[in-house]
Amino acid sequence: MPGRPRYPRRVEYKPKIDYFKPRGVPLSELEVVSLTVEEVEALRLVDLEEMQQEEAAQKMGISRRAFWEDIQNVRKKIAFALTNGKAIEIKGGTHTHLNDEN
Repeated sequence: MPGRPRYPRRVEYKPKIDYFKPRGVPLSELEVVSLTVEEVEALRLVDLEEMQQEEAAQKMGISRRAFWEDIQNVRKKIAFALTNGKAIEIKGGTHTHLNDEN
């Protein structure tokens, strides 16, 4: 039985770079960890903009619980990629852009 559909997150920032990888290793030889645009936005709001999670959740138009799950998920993915030498790609997700000039 499928769960509820994912509610679109409001995103203000679109990353200009969508791939990161360890130096000296061809991308074809690397496992890739995918981050969604909205996961990167959640990370940006809390860790760079230093917003409280409640404020960041409101800005993204989601519940605190959904935001908490997103932030925990993206941090785990990044930690896994960095500690295991994986490439990181940023793509897709379920979001709407607040500002299309970023």
